[in-house]
Amino acid sequence: MSPAPLRVLMAEDEQLAAEVLEEGLLDAGFEVLAAPDGEAALEIALTGTRFDVLLTDLRMPRLDGRELIARLRAGRPELPVVVMTGYPPNGGKTDLHDGSAPLELLTKPIELKRLVDAIRQVAKRD
Repeated sequence: MSPAPLRVLMAEDEQLAAEVLEEGLLDAGFEVLAAPDGEAALEIALTGTRFDVLLTDLRMPRLDGRELIARLRAGRPELPVVVMTGYPPNGGKTDLHDGSAPLELLTKPIELKRLVDAIRQVAKRD
């Protein structure tokens, strides 16, 4: 029996980018919970909705990706995260977490295959 599809909580404030990413991830066999910003993604997570991986932009209104990761990992320190950004931090992914849980950093524009591979990698579903 094959495992259940990975559920991805996606926080992306650029509507067109979010639609393209969501369609590509659905085509790749993922389930997607789309949120227009970090605050909306946090609200989805706080309802108890199950998700396996957080996919987040860094620069968003209301709640940025860095703070979203911090708040979600406060309750789920092992949460796998894929960060997508047009403005990578100077220190790379070490600027975004302490190294205790899986995190991948992708620079926009993002190639869909690379994104799918990164999500599977952090979720340990090769």
